Amino acid sequence: MDLRHVSADVWEIAPLEGMRVPGRVYASEALLAGAREEQAVRQVANVAHLPGIVEASIAMPDIHWGYGFPIGGVAATAVDDGGVVSPGGVGFDICCGVRLLASAFTEADFEAHRDAVMAELDRRIPRGLGKGSIADRALVADVLLSGAEAVLAAGYGWEDDLARCEEGGVSAGADSDAISGRALERGGGQLGSLGAGNHFLEVQVVDAVHDRGAASAFGLAAGMVTVMIHCGSRGFGHQTCTDQLRLLGTAMARHGITVPDRQLACVPVDSAEGAAYLGAMSASANFAWANRHVLAHEARRAFAAGFATSERETGMRLVYDVAHNLAKLEEHDVGGRAVWLCVHRKGATRAFGPGHRDLPADLSAWGQPVLIPGSMGTASWVLRGTDTNPAFASAAHGAGRVMSRKKAKRRETGAEVRRRLEEDGIAIRPGSVRLLSEEAPYAYKDVDEVVDVCHRSGLAAKVARLRPLGVVKG
Repeated sequence: MDLRHVSADVWEIAPLEGMRVPGRVYASEALLAGAREEQAVRQVANVAHLPGIVEASIAMPDIHWGYGFPIGGVAATAVDDGGVVSPGGVGFDICCGVRLLASAFTEADFEAHRDAVMAELDRRIPRGLGKGSIADRALVADVLLSGAEAVLAAGYGWEDDLARCEEGGVSAGADSDAISGRALERGGGQLGSLGAGNHFLEVQVVDAVHDRGAASAFGLAAGMVTVMIHCGSRGFGHQTCTDQLRLLGTAMARHGITVPDRQLACVPVDSAEGAAYLGAMSASANFAWANRHVLAHEARRAFAAGFATSERETGMRLVYDVAHNLAKLEEHDVGGRAVWLCVHRKGATRAFGPGHRDLPADLSAWGQPVLIPGSMGTASWVLRGTDTNPAFASAAHGAGRVMSRKKAKRRETGAEVRRRLEEDGIAIRPGSVRLLSEEAPYAYKDVDEVVDVCHRSGLAAKVARLRPLGVVKG
């Protein structure tokens, strides 16, 4: 796949036969090398075939191979001009995302109570494959329609949490009738659980502040202990995506749509099938918003118990909660006019700039917080949206894999990975020691380099760097 070097961190694929727009990749040469090897760049070109796609098929600096779309893929289709919605552009873990909590504690405070806090987190946070939850499955019916609002009403979390959630913690247009019994069976007992894979709850410290004004507005300061939660819609979202792919795969022929990869199954946004997918996706997103909300509630309780204080005294305010696996209907400028688009972000974070109408009033002057977690044992970052974003207000979502889980396990055992983390002063509480090697730091790209590309390219601007102190893993 031929790539033209447009500028320092921008590469383009000229339209080939069938491509409706060029492909565009934001990456340094080092980050791009892995994407070439695993054919993720070919997936960028394949996405450019989607009906109604505008401007470009885009990939973020953390690009790597995925289902249909590359992970790190962004594509916007014009709703009123034959634009389609594709489940491959969202992924199986619908509304997977990141929630960040500030705290009243310093690193020294945490170290003094480290064992007690990590023991409480270990005991309270369900994780790993299968079932296990904090919240009662009886809440799921309400959660599917009203997301984090439903669990807040049931006593989880704080009232002001919703103001610091993307979409207020509720995805509109949810249709619980589009959800299968199998999805309810798989996910019903998982409300308030981390799951496995690359999901985690991590205790961190603000290691460096790059934008004091934005950091202060977000509620962050150098030396502050924070908690980052990365998870999604669990088995519920996975089954919903599986169900919808089966339906959309047969529906394409009725709409006369052909794509170069069956994993790009899609239908017009304004079709009955498109509406059904978006309704099911929104219901799954609501499960994810509520899931992270419940986990944050339990993290507050764990810190309160570990520090022998009240939940309010922990000062664990919500900085922000962002998704990085969604398709959203948004208005953007295309060719000098406002156009309604279905913006697919798969492994990409929404990054609205200053003044956007969907931001909380107290953050409007700074732009949306953008949360980019690193791999286990490496730094994570907080950035902010810019008003010069060239990618439909999207930024990277993480470090991005460079090594398969199978290959990572062959390099070191889980016990060896655990020892290295502990030698670096990071307390680790794994659900499975054996599986730790799948998520070892060496299996991921350099998150600092990913963030540097985002910053240089105007995708998002640096605010603060976070260093890990303790990790709870599935």
